[in-house]
Amino acid sequence: MGEQRLAAVRIVLVEPAGARNVGAIARVMKNMGIEQLVLVNPQCDRLSKEARDMAVHAADILESALEVPTLPQALQGCKRAIATTARPRTIPTELESPRSTLPWLLEEPEPSALIFGPEYRGLSNVELNYAQRFVFIQANPEYPSLNLATAVAICCYELYQYAHQLRFQSPSETSPAPPMSPEAPLEVLEEYYQQLEAVLLKIGYLYPHTAASRMEKFRRLFHRASLTETEVGMLRGILSQMEWALKSLPHQEKQ
Repeated sequence: MGEQRLAAVRIVLVEPAGARNVGAIARVMKNMGIEQLVLVNPQCDRLSKEARDMAVHAADILESALEVPTLPQALQGCKRAIATTARPRTIPTELESPRSTLPWLLEEPEPSALIFGPEYRGLSNVELNYAQRFVFIQANPEYPSLNLATAVAICCYELYQYAHQLRFQSPSETSPAPPMSPEAPLEVLEEYYQQLEAVLLKIGYLYPHTAASRMEKFRRLFHRASLTETEVGMLRGILSQMEWALKSLPHQEKQ
């Protein structure tokens, strides 16, 4: 069971700049039984000699890796996503440890993602919006900045350790009572957020210059709620009715 859950995890690298880092990440992924690597707008050649030299016997991970232009495309089909971050944010964000948080990705057999930012800046606030939970790797305060491949290695190790525990547990211990409905996929949530922002701008609740920060708060709220696809559909139905009312009210007032 543990190996199957690991196979559903995607390691997502946003704009990786170093081919050697990508190669080292492929190697540690193979060490820990994780096979899916997705590169978002990579700034290096994953199939270069540098990358292959660092990957050693994990060249197959590099060859099968996907390259996509945007983070939402990398998360297509995923229901859970955790982002890594190491710097304070303007919006309060609960930062959790890898050991306590990463097992959440393996609780269900559906595809999930672990997102890492570029070497030179980490993930932006906008990129963090696509994750539901956030991991912070504690290190020496005098030099807390970790190499990208090192950060991925730490997280992959924690995932492998939890998956290893699952192999020795009975199905009753590892299978909680199924929810009434599965969690909504991330792309379904994203469509809802886009519609919500558009409607809130129309009614004047949001203003263009503050919309991004307000929407970050809404995203955090709804991510905590673990909405099902049915619930998202209900919320979108309310928004659609609001949009209809906004179009029809002026006409009614003229009558």
